[in-house]
Amino acid sequence: MSRYLILLPAPEAEWADLPPEEHEKGMRSHVQFHEDLEAGGHTLVTAGPLEPSERATSMRPGADGQALVTDGPFSETAEQVVGFYLVDSEDEADLRDVCQRFAARGEHIEFRRMAE
Repeated sequence: MSRYLILLPAPEAEWADLPPEEHEKGMRSHVQFHEDLEAGGHTLVTAGPLEPSERATSMRPGADGQALVTDGPFSETAEQVVGFYLVDSEDEADLRDVCQRFAARGEHIEFRRMAE
């Protein structure tokens, strides 16, 4: 059994401004994704949205041996990770197919197998 992290990058500002119909379409896509995972025998370990990047905190080594703590946002990119899925699967090929169908419905995802 392998574990996969499926990241959901999106442009936060644009997402917040979408009309309700687009949010509902997205929710239907996620429900279908859950159903496809179950039908393929994949186990959804956990999933969820993340708070906006402006509420994130970065912690890194500082020059004085202490942690340097900075409030977000940090990245100059248009997209931030807004949510994730953690999935256990014995069939990577099928899981990739499920993810490709999810992406084809308008979702941008990053598919990553966790190192063992």
